[in-house]
Amino acid sequence: MPKKTDRVAPLPAGLIPLLTQKQIETYYDVSDWTVLKWIEDGMPEEPFVGRGRRFSLPKCEAWHAKQSALAPTA
Repeated sequence: MPKKTDRVAPLPAGLIPLLTQKQIETYYDVSDWTVLKWIEDGMPEEPFVGRGRRFSLPKCEAWHAKQSALAPTA
């Protein structure tokens, strides 16, 4: 009998999984403090029933692009 980890089903087309805060920290290579600061600054979170926070990577990337465009250049 296959293990539970071996039973992988592909996601339906167009469905993008939500990331945990730890996955966002790893993706951007930042600390938990930085992610919490981004949340305070308006980085979008997705509604989630359960513990922790969940994030849509495309929405986070769009938010970061907008923040970069608004940042003053030196």
